[in-house]
Amino acid sequence: MPVNQIVYQLRITASVLLPGAVAMPQTDGADLRVRLQEDFLSKRGVSYPPADFFYVSPNCNEQGHPTLRVGTITDGEYFVWIYGDGVRFAVDRDGREVWVDWPETSSLEDAATYLMGPVLGYVLRRRGIVSLHASSVAVGDRAILFVGEGGAGKSTTAATFACLGYAVLSDDLVPLADQTGRFFAQPAYPRVNLWPDSVRALFGSGEALPRITPTWEKRFLALDQDGYRFQATPMPLGAIYILAPRDSTTPSPSMETMIPSSALITLVANTYVNYLLDAQMRGQEFTVLSRLVAGVPVRAVKPPDDSLRLREFAESIAADAKELFSMQCAGAMPGSA
Repeated sequence: MPVNQIVYQLRITASVLLPGAVAMPQTDGADLRVRLQEDFLSKRGVSYPPADFFYVSPNCNEQGHPTLRVGTITDGEYFVWIYGDGVRFAVDRDGREVWVDWPETSSLEDAATYLMGPVLGYVLRRRGIVSLHASSVAVGDRAILFVGEGGAGKSTTAATFACLGYAVLSDDLVPLADQTGRFFAQPAYPRVNLWPDSVRALFGSGEALPRITPTWEKRFLALDQDGYRFQATPMPLGAIYILAPRDSTTPSPSMETMIPSSALITLVANTYVNYLLDAQMRGQEFTVLSRLVAGVPVRAVKPPDDSLRLREFAESIAADAKELFSMQCAGAMPGSA
């Protein structure tokens, strides 16, 4: 019996509930069908390696295999993803079907670490939805985003907000919905994934949270348990915070508004799975983000390099966001409605 579930506002049907996904009642139709442990390549009679690879990761695993290769088969009808650990995906051109299979050395949880991030991020792009490499939380009646390079602290900041009682919309990937000229942040699923150092800083021990899979060191904070809050519906986007590298010389968090041209360059560099975009996707992305920075304030933030001050940092961002929203309501700055 197929299991109906929702992730990134996509109605998904699969044979089981995907790790972290939210179950939903039977609906008239699904946006996406996920086929688990079905060997797409064999069914299509495609030999291995199957594709004309247009992307090969510069990084390799311990066995010397690229961590990811992506290519096309059947005249571009499907995009095939092959990870270095043997987990494989096939995504159809319209973003309506995903096939997944993995070797005996892996598990559904291992495959889900890719599926719930890069693969579904690419599905969204195939469906015309631009997504940022960001995390998002609710402050009042609006969403704010944390954007930055890997290791900048996006997930850690979102988890800190969760510990302070704020609802979290999404971790690592935030789809953007443009509705009648106003941007909305779309929710993901009720988890924030954290490395042990962040878990230790927030909860006192690197093992305080469960692993996302037995083979990974990364842990997850469940937002649907223990009083934490998950924001399951889209929220209007109120502000974007660009996280700069942590600086041990910063006595307190500093924030400044970025001019739209600089903000646009930064956001273009931080769109999700941008290493797989074609020219048409790039053009759409530039158009969407140009409108975004014209209507939503973007703030550059320099956090202190001190894990003991995470809550202070989050509280300073929350206070700044509330002040921005108050100014927007008064019509004193771009983004006022």
